[in-house]
Amino acid sequence: MRTIALGSTVAASTSPLSLNIKTQQSFLSSSRVPRESSLFKSGICRASQVVELFPTVSPEILVREARLEDCWEVAETHCSSFFPEYSFPLDFVLRIDRMVAMVSGFAIPNGYKRTCLVAVTGSSVDETFCGGEDFKIGDLNGKFGLNRGYVAGILTVDTVADFLPRKGPLRQKRTGIAYISNVAVREKFRRKGMAKKLVAKAETQARAWGCRAIALHCDRNNPAATKLYKGQGFRCVKVPEGANWPKPKTSPDVKFNFMMKLLNTPTRV
Repeated sequence: MRTIALGSTVAASTSPLSLNIKTQQSFLSSSRVPRESSLFKSGICRASQVVELFPTVSPEILVREARLEDCWEVAETHCSSFFPEYSFPLDFVLRIDRMVAMVSGFAIPNGYKRTCLVAVTGSSVDETFCGGEDFKIGDLNGKFGLNRGYVAGILTVDTVADFLPRKGPLRQKRTGIAYISNVAVREKFRRKGMAKKLVAKAETQARAWGCRAIALHCDRNNPAATKLYKGQGFRCVKVPEGANWPKPKTSPDVKFNFMMKLLNTPTRV
């Protein structure tokens, strides 16, 4: 699945019921976006799918909310995972676009929540090359500084419900369901359990927001991602025939499974 959602969201690459019965993230879960696609339109969301298969858990992994000083590293992680084929200058423009999207994404309507989670490694979790004045942009706190490149994985979770099926004849947005997108792990840090830890942290955040369920879109052609999410307790939800459910905006040939987990459902060990 591919899906950064702190503001605009861009989809993932190769390397986030029948709603009348039962049915998260920011930043950020299909095949890569073609070069001719418009990559800079706001609202583009790609379901997360850069995941690791058969991971081994590392005790040095810490998952936390992103800080202001993480913005460039989040953009780097997103673009290197989802668009590894792009070279300068397009890769640089993409990183700037993602960084701006991350910061601007905190300006969401009242009553909704969104956050970007990052997986960091090693003992440099709180270190920067240089410190400065504290900054606050929306709900994002931090210090301006250049970090040491320790952001190794990212995930966005939100309650905005842009990619959840609407309810009723008035097509109202659903509430109480968090949505995961933009799950990505840098190549050299895969197989260390980061994707699992990011998803678990997203579930914890969703519960803290009072959500009863958490959902995502997963590329049907990514069996590793599907296996990961099913192992975390997610189940595929069949879309009713003829239903027009929202889904990530990506290449028309990309097909998604809508997956959901009730937050009182235990994860399989």
